[in-house]
Amino acid sequence: MLITLAAVGRLKAGPERILVDRYLERAGQTGRALGLIVAVRELPESRAGRADERMAQEAAALLALVPEGARLIALDERGETMGSEVFAGRLGAWRDGGQRDVVFAIGGADGHGEALRQRADHRLAFGAMTWPHQIVRLLLAEQVYRAMTILSGHPYHRV
Repeated sequence: MLITLAAVGRLKAGPERILVDRYLERAGQTGRALGLIVAVRELPESRAGRADERMAQEAAALLALVPEGARLIALDERGETMGSEVFAGRLGAWRDGGQRDVVFAIGGADGHGEALRQRADHRLAFGAMTWPHQIVRLLLAEQVYRAMTILSGHPYHRV
């Protein structure tokens, strides 16, 4: 199953990029044996003057990356919160159920446009707080790696 982290905005060089790259490298190594592949797609931020126009343009760009039949998860502070084991279980169940593509969408500074929210199969939150998209990408990369270690029985995840 291909897991795509689709994000509005480019992650610049720095500590966040180093950590994201580290978790994605680990996920790449761990995921192969589990039938899980991780990819990252970065999209430029919209230059539109109004927030609603930016969100609509960014939503259209994100939606263009979603393959036919893919499960789309929007990262949204109003979404569902879940523990790491539940998250791992969902990824495993989707994989075992024959899901070929899962796309996690990280919006720009203004959030997701209505078209993406409507298309999303799920909304996922890392708590009720609003996080910068760079931090959300780091949290998501780590949780995808953690889910893989849970699915493989690796001791990285401790309760």
